[in-house]
Amino acid sequence: MDERARRLWAGTEAGAIGYGGVAAVARATRMAISTVRKGRDEARAGAKPEDVVKVRRSTGKRPFEAAHPEVWPALEKLVDPVTRGDPESPLRWTCKSTHVLAAEMFTRFGIRVSDKTVAKLLKKHKYSLQAPNKSVEGEQHPDRNAQFEHINAKAEDCIKRGVPVISVDTKKKELVGNFKNGGREWQPQGEPELVDVHDFPSDAIGKAIPYGVYDVAANDGFVSVGTDHDTPVFAVTSIEAWWKQVGQVRYPDARAIFITADAGGSNGHRPRVWKAELQRLADKLGISIHVSHFPPGTSKWNKIEHRLFSFISINWRGRPLRTYETIINLISNTTNCGGLVVRARLDRRRYPIGKKVSAKEFASLKIERDTFHGDWNYVVKPRKQDG
Repeated sequence: MDERARRLWAGTEAGAIGYGGVAAVARATRMAISTVRKGRDEARAGAKPEDVVKVRRSTGKRPFEAAHPEVWPALEKLVDPVTRGDPESPLRWTCKSTHVLAAEMFTRFGIRVSDKTVAKLLKKHKYSLQAPNKSVEGEQHPDRNAQFEHINAKAEDCIKRGVPVISVDTKKKELVGNFKNGGREWQPQGEPELVDVHDFPSDAIGKAIPYGVYDVAANDGFVSVGTDHDTPVFAVTSIEAWWKQVGQVRYPDARAIFITADAGGSNGHRPRVWKAELQRLADKLGISIHVSHFPPGTSKWNKIEHRLFSFISINWRGRPLRTYETIINLISNTTNCGGLVVRARLDRRRYPIGKKVSAKEFASLKIERDTFHGDWNYVVKPRKQDG
């Protein structure tokens, strides 16, 4: 029983005993005589446990975060570069302990805060500290965290200088047709969407390959939905489409772009075609293209995963993706409470697989590797055009 229920129970017993009942119940239960007497009076008045509202005197103390609004932004800067978790879930976790974070808050920002306060703030903002045995996703590269910090530092510098920072990746391919889509949507009772029993690819209209470009500073997404193959040519063509439709309008004075991408796939750090296509784009636009890849096995850290793709999945959950028009409309109407804006286009061009770049062609590319992990960090500079 809670406090009010115990008080009413004790008061009821005291009333049943009659004269001397209050004192007897107080001795037996070790409750205060005033509490038992109050419960007796409330019971006689017909009060029930749910009618009694417990009111405690407010201390008048403001919540810590309200009194110190600068603390959470500073703490988030410490955990964000090495934050992990499922992009489909609001829960995130950090590998840094609260003691380490509290110490770094003082050394980096001059803010004194206890480790307990750090823990409360992380819990409030849906972070949690996980056991070390859950921090490894596949083979762990020794420079993984250093690369995270390198990407974060460069992104912050680019944003300050007005250089567009974009996160790119390919979302999971989808079959287009009258197929079941995961999740649930509000519908009149007993009137669910009727879809095919089996998801046979032969029954599909085609496949949708959403390649996304997420502008980190603007919280703006651009998705090119392909219908053929996910190749490096398709990836760079999608980035070029973003630049023509959005980028050059938003950043008219930009002479460079900073791209963060996964280590594998159509925009991986190994394919020569990816770099050759970036060279083509750099030459065409006359701008330098800086690229940083996330270490192998850490694709979930890419901003586009949990700032764009997760909200697209939420927006179209439970809805059959029957046509390409449906997919484009659902992507374009995706938003969130943070003001996310998404644009989408359909790309029906063919992108054959198997394209090769010879060693001679690759040697002609104007690529400068960074001193730190040049395989992951490099810049593609425009070549001077003849004439």
